[in-house]
Amino acid sequence: MNKATFAAGCFWGVEEKFRVLDGVISTAVGYMGGHVEQPTYQLVCSGETGHAEVVDLEYDPTRISYQQLLERLFTLHNPTSLNRQGWDIGSQYRSAIFYYNEEQCRLATQMVVEVDASRRYDDPVVTEIVPAMTFWRAEEYHQQYILKQQKH
Repeated sequence: MNKATFAAGCFWGVEEKFRVLDGVISTAVGYMGGHVEQPTYQLVCSGETGHAEVVDLEYDPTRISYQQLLERLFTLHNPTSLNRQGWDIGSQYRSAIFYYNEEQCRLATQMVVEVDASRRYDDPVVTEIVPAMTFWRAEEYHQQYILKQQKH
């Protein structure tokens, strides 16, 4: 299995959109990219930890490619909106791709260039492409939040 970690605003909806894809084996929501050990949702929401809300996923590259995951990511949020997605405002809602190897970095960089060149957006893409750091799993009530709400 391979790993991918993306930030694209509030992690609830982003996780659900990846969870249902054929080839995605598991998803977890949490925090990455900050400077505080073992951050909590409350701390991350303060905007002072430097973390982004992320979806961490494992996928089977024989069933879905990293390129396909990137394509999905760029349909789920506005990659030109700095530190904001809809009503969610703050650096914890930034657009970011956390890469695990040079191939992921290359593909992510290429995707940003292609999205910018497509002129789909009036503004340039602000998605960060940065090395993966420690993934801090969010509290259990955040895991598969959308799916849990549908069951009630």
